[in-house]
Amino acid sequence: MNALAPTAAHTGVNGVALTVLIVLFVLVTGMGFWATRWRRADSMESLDEWGLGGRRFGTWVTWFLLGGDLYTAYTFVAVPAAMFALGSVSGFFAVPYTIVLYPIIFIFMSRLWSVSHRHGYVTPADFVKGRYGSRGLSLAVSITGILATMPYIALQLIGIQAVLEVAGVGGSNALAKDLPLFIAFALLAAYTYSSGLRAPAVIAFVKDTLIYLVIIVAVIYLPTKVGGWDHIFSAAQHKMAKPSVANPAKPTGAFIPSNQQYWAYATLAFGSALALFMYPHSITATLSSSSRNTIRRNASILPAYSFVLGLLALLGWVAIAAGTKPIGLDGKPNAQLVIPQLFEDKFPSWFAGVAFAAVAIGALVPAAIMSIAAANTFTRNIYRDWIKPDATHAQEAKVGKLVSLLVKAFALVFVLALDKQNAINFQLLGGIWILQTLPAIVVGLYTRWFHKWALLAGWAVGMVYGTIAAYNVINPTTKGHFGGSLAMIPMIGQMGYIAMTALVINLLIATVATVLLKALKVAGGPDETIKGDYFADAGDPRVEKHLAMDAHLTTGAP
Repeated sequence: MNALAPTAAHTGVNGVALTVLIVLFVLVTGMGFWATRWRRADSMESLDEWGLGGRRFGTWVTWFLLGGDLYTAYTFVAVPAAMFALGSVSGFFAVPYTIVLYPIIFIFMSRLWSVSHRHGYVTPADFVKGRYGSRGLSLAVSITGILATMPYIALQLIGIQAVLEVAGVGGSNALAKDLPLFIAFALLAAYTYSSGLRAPAVIAFVKDTLIYLVIIVAVIYLPTKVGGWDHIFSAAQHKMAKPSVANPAKPTGAFIPSNQQYWAYATLAFGSALALFMYPHSITATLSSSSRNTIRRNASILPAYSFVLGLLALLGWVAIAAGTKPIGLDGKPNAQLVIPQLFEDKFPSWFAGVAFAAVAIGALVPAAIMSIAAANTFTRNIYRDWIKPDATHAQEAKVGKLVSLLVKAFALVFVLALDKQNAINFQLLGGIWILQTLPAIVVGLYTRWFHKWALLAGWAVGMVYGTIAAYNVINPTTKGHFGGSLAMIPMIGQMGYIAMTALVINLLIATVATVLLKALKVAGGPDETIKGDYFADAGDPRVEKHLAMDAHLTTGAP
């Protein structure tokens, strides 16, 4: 993964930085528990209140919530680490990916909000069930959502672990190293259980304030300390051109993508953009907003985060120019530590503590939203649909709270079991799985042409192909499986993001199977949605489900 040679472990505790980190961590933990009183509901005993915050969030709360949802430890730890270790193809693709993302939100998500608002859908699997009349397809979408969320939550926990390790907390043995992570996990689990989606919504204000403060100071101050941007780019170009330690026949990474890397860069960016809003947590934040236009307004102002992401990514190259050595407490090189280590090396301890807190809190907010979204999905689409169809709202809320705890525990398994040297793979692995739900969700917002059994067949083939292809990617340094997310694209002969290849195969299978099933006159399931559902807004009389109210809306596909 990187060219760092092992060196002596840094075992000292940065007392000032650690104190600042703990104070801010305790502050947001208190806010997390207090959040249950914010916009207090008559009762928290329903998924609408616990899991969607009462569906009453306006433009600014939604902006902070979506920002907290989308800009995570992936942004603060994994992307700069990928830039530091492997260069632009592995790291900077995230910038065009978040630029492409917002038109997708503007076009697709407002339709999903409208139909979900009218029918009371809480999860994307709810929509699939209503649209195709298929519990099996809904189950496939919900299982995929939960599975894909696990490595994404794990990535957040790795971000917390990285700042704690640089601050000197932990030890070389497994228990001491992971104990602080378990404590942070327990606090996160406790206030998520009690406050639901209100907790990350409140904490997101603190998170974004810290993030913007740290980034603005860093991009102004650090280049002057390491010789300016010209020196930074020169140092990065020099490092990326050096022979790789794992394979001396290849360069370390890419400063600017070559012709042979265009497919990899483009498919990573476009595939990640398409995948992001298939995740249950992205849709949870969207559905918690108060109106259809709130989604559109956020699609217009959220690109401000993309600017910050670009600056954050470049900090990976700033660390190269600064000579940062991200060495863990076990004495081994670990690129995931590079941004916390850069701040510890170049800033006073108190400001390093603020930066550590920004990264840690920046991981807590999305981890909370993700676990709530996964819990909503399990409760609505597995517990209620398959285990207890007559569950009350209170029983659903109780199950959702308990599952949110289990989801975090399973995410810890990913942290402990998978290779953490290239943490960005955690997010890309989830993307391979979740992108296979796109035909059922996004295409379903516009047409019901695909047959439900064809969609299920396409999903199954895409999932199997994507998982096997990702498993067969071996990390050249650690020799572990799931070592990357790029593989040769069949027929094209270029490296590309496995998720996009799997999606194309998925769509081909679904198309051919639909033609066959329709030729055989196999009946599809009933569609409980109507054309007007996809345009309904808050205050619109059409949000009151009444199929006979507006006859002209009941004809034709939306």
